[in-house]
Amino acid sequence: MRRYIDLIRQTFDFPTEDFSVTDDNLNFHGVPLMEIVEQFGTPVKITYLPKISDSIQKGKRLFNNAMKKYNYQGSYQYCYCTKSSHFEFVIREALKNEIHLETSSGFDIAIIRRLYERNLISKDMFIVCNGFKRELYRQYISDMVNSGFRNCIPVLDNLGELEFYEKKIERPFQVGIRVASDETPRFELYTSRLGIRYNDIINFYKERIQSNPKISLKMLHVFVNQGIDDSAYYWSELSRFVYMYCELKKICPELDTIDIGGGFPVKNSLWFTYDYQYVTEQIIETIQSICQENNVPTPHILTEFGIFTVGESGAIIYSVLDQKLQNDKELWYMIDGSFITQLPDTWGLNKKYIMLPVNHWNVEYQKVNLGGLTCDSMDYYNSEAHRNEVFLPKIRGQEKLYVGFFNTGAYQESIGGYGGIQHCLIPAPRHVVVNRDTQGKFQYSLFAEEQDSETMLNILGYI
Repeated sequence: MRRYIDLIRQTFDFPTEDFSVTDDNLNFHGVPLMEIVEQFGTPVKITYLPKISDSIQKGKRLFNNAMKKYNYQGSYQYCYCTKSSHFEFVIREALKNEIHLETSSGFDIAIIRRLYERNLISKDMFIVCNGFKRELYRQYISDMVNSGFRNCIPVLDNLGELEFYEKKIERPFQVGIRVASDETPRFELYTSRLGIRYNDIINFYKERIQSNPKISLKMLHVFVNQGIDDSAYYWSELSRFVYMYCELKKICPELDTIDIGGGFPVKNSLWFTYDYQYVTEQIIETIQSICQENNVPTPHILTEFGIFTVGESGAIIYSVLDQKLQNDKELWYMIDGSFITQLPDTWGLNKKYIMLPVNHWNVEYQKVNLGGLTCDSMDYYNSEAHRNEVFLPKIRGQEKLYVGFFNTGAYQESIGGYGGIQHCLIPAPRHVVVNRDTQGKFQYSLFAEEQDSETMLNILGYI
């Protein structure tokens, strides 16, 4: 008999730093997942808070080590993109690590104010305000600057945005400019809809900012949608951006910071390989080389990491409710949740996560398809990042099989419409937050119960 654990050991270098098996059951970052299942049931979302701090400290080490290696004359600041996960316990954990914050909407500013009221941030923190901004967002930014958040920096996304701040902000203030990057060659469109065109930036600065004593151009921002990867496309976009910085720096002495958006990837397979240190060193070397070539000082660097910060802290566990053989070879395991509503990236982007059984690792395995609860034919999961198949332990009699999807901590709740109306009225699952006490013992706290029918009826107007 070939057991599931034999398949994994023969296919991957297992156990890994994130996953191990004890007494036939899976551990995630050391957390015994069956303890959570037995205490809270399924479906259940999990956030393991210590991993957030681990990821932030890893990012800081990568850049600080690279800067030290190349004697880079500039500082590094780690910025968390709140849009990746807005939960208070996530941001509270991130803030333990001396970071800064990036916002995307007016409601983000409401979060910033609440954090300040709770003494979790100071008015000296960098608040990088990105996105195409409606009037309410612009007003909130202006109010922040007027109230003393001196490093609240609106990153201009279009040529007309600055006029609002000139009228509403009552003191000298700083701005950034987002450069419109070219999209990856396989993208449907050529240039990002966000940001200001390269050809417009110099003239815009000269005409609107250079002679205005109230405004300082602090930062130049670029966002590469696919994130930081070791590809010719990425290095071309980064180099083009740094050349733009050098050209602007020669006429704008107060410009001293570049903001690199689009972050590091997270593991989507046990086969995942990515040389974080090498890529970081190439970023530093590229920036330094281009600046030296143009005889301008190297800028301070700020990175916006969202998925990298929170992605590997998250997981969701399902029960297999039943198995169905629909023809001679298509065996379905039906789960007690929905991929479309609870892991929408698997449906909308065909994104793959690490998928592993939580129990029965010593049982014989078989090829299966995983089916969700909605009536939509697309609510399924049948391939891994490393192969076009899914294998899971066989179900024996009345024994329960539990299946986990891992590194799901970014975006899924917000894209899926957390707490709202879901396809087929599938409820939001329980959400458990996991931490460690000072002795290293795991602590489980229930953040939210599974959504109930009364909540749904209220949203729909029946109550």
